[in-house]
Amino acid sequence: MLLPCIFTTLFFALDIELFSLYNKAMNLLPWWKTRIAYQIYPRSFCDSNNDGIGDIPGIISKLDYLVELGVGILWLSPVYRSPNDDNGYDISGYREINPEFGTMDDMKNLIAEAKKRGLKLVMDLVVNHTSDEHPWFQESRKSKDNPYRSYYIWQPGRTAKTGKKIPPNNWSSFFTGSAWEYDKTTDEYYLHLFSKKQPDLNYNNPDVISAVKDIMTFWLDLGIDGFRCDVINVIFKTSLANGKKRLALTGREWYHCQEGCHKILAELRRDVLSKYDCVAIGETVLVNTKQANELCASERKELDMVFSFEHVECDQINNKWFKLPFKPQKFMETIEKWQNELDWNALYFENHDQPRSVSRFGNKKYLIQSAKMLSMLLLTLRGTPFIYEGQELAMENGEFQDINEFQDIESHKVWQIATNLHFPYWLKMKMLHRTSRDNARTPMQWNNSKNAGFSPDETVKPWLKINSNKDYINVEAEKADSNSVFNWYKKLILLRRNTPELVGGKFKMIYKNRNIFAYQRTLSEVAGVPEKKSIVVINFSGKKHSLPTELKAALDSLGSSVVLCSVYEETKNLPPYAAFIVRSATNKTDFNSSGEQ
Repeated sequence: MLLPCIFTTLFFALDIELFSLYNKAMNLLPWWKTRIAYQIYPRSFCDSNNDGIGDIPGIISKLDYLVELGVGILWLSPVYRSPNDDNGYDISGYREINPEFGTMDDMKNLIAEAKKRGLKLVMDLVVNHTSDEHPWFQESRKSKDNPYRSYYIWQPGRTAKTGKKIPPNNWSSFFTGSAWEYDKTTDEYYLHLFSKKQPDLNYNNPDVISAVKDIMTFWLDLGIDGFRCDVINVIFKTSLANGKKRLALTGREWYHCQEGCHKILAELRRDVLSKYDCVAIGETVLVNTKQANELCASERKELDMVFSFEHVECDQINNKWFKLPFKPQKFMETIEKWQNELDWNALYFENHDQPRSVSRFGNKKYLIQSAKMLSMLLLTLRGTPFIYEGQELAMENGEFQDINEFQDIESHKVWQIATNLHFPYWLKMKMLHRTSRDNARTPMQWNNSKNAGFSPDETVKPWLKINSNKDYINVEAEKADSNSVFNWYKKLILLRRNTPELVGGKFKMIYKNRNIFAYQRTLSEVAGVPEKKSIVVINFSGKKHSLPTELKAALDSLGSSVVLCSVYEETKNLPPYAAFIVRSATNKTDFNSSGEQ
């Protein structure tokens, strides 16, 4: 028998003794396993000084909003000094703040204000490469015997049969084209796996590792709580030999997940991270579950968790610019594999590099329902959920009409390649509309004013085009609507935080077909807390389905049960993008309506 939804009825009186035991059990976990993270892309979050660019004081002004939402970790994309070739991921000063974002005093204030509110702060650590405007590289390119020469990877070129000078090897860049750039000052090439303005550091040089340790220590001593380590599994290059020719990333066998990378990560853990109560999250490109475990298994003492990409690559062929029709079954089977084969996942469906999840995996016709369904999936899997700014509002992909409206360097490079290949205009725009990183970088929508409240002065032009749907998808409107996506996130975050099996429980898929999926979260008895069990049911489609007989049996096995929350009041059938959580009614709820922990 299913009882009413907890979002409308608190059907059990709070068992204080049991809740106390649950808190004790959760305290056995590190803080980064019990909190929900929220990613801020500073350029697009809040502009406090009306220059069209988000900044640190703007972030500070919205900290109470994040507390209200219920998140406990803020991941701040780069705010370091940078010429912005790749929007801050090309750093020219690791101990400086980019003036467009504010000052170091502003940054210290952000750290202090976050701490006052009990928020942990994680910063990006971008150390595979620097900007070519970083003082190290400026020195490095001056001469072959400069002390900083070996901070980077320099090589003489080769001579082709035609007599033409060519790069040292055939490696290709993540941003397309050769991974080498010629520098006439010393008549040599330097390696750049990304933009030519992002030269790769040389981790065969112990001075580079020491410099990175100093950078990490500087920020941890200032009071931050950890790092999201950008493309961290490609930092070590074992060889500079030619690579096996591929359509993309030729040469990756010499830099992807090398043993030298593991040794460096273990050294950073031993000499720096182990001295602080902090977290290290790796952005790890092209990893499988075996490689991910080698990077973040606790006994290896390298990273704490990793951002993997397989689930957000399930709708592409060869590379992200060539899309296949989205198939929920493939998506969910990928998630199931990672849930089963990795102890703890960094959970995300969108970020500053990925399109908006509701535009990609949801349905425009059922925008609200599909956004709620996706959020239930994200917040009930095993791992640390990461919400990207605006995701809690169901913000959609950008509405760009012309290539000149895009700012992303990668998008412009792909446009040029597609132009050279004589792709028609409509196809090039379709590629960018579906895949460009700018889709998720449009300014945060705070209200329905001209600039969506991002820049209060309506005469200011924001750095990137604002979506017209800000008229109804915005913080102000959604706070006032009890059925909004924002309020759904707020309630679901609170529910997760106070339901122990949704935090520390094991994952098991118990039913799946092309569109319907159900999984069980079970927490064995721990620290005196009895075993707890919940089942999550999802209809990942825009069609109504009957509840499958096999799934009914699984739900009946819970005995007397209660629906903790549901996208629809109905749970006997599955309307489009239905999702609900069912819990055995023999377990008293740990839900605390006050939000206290």
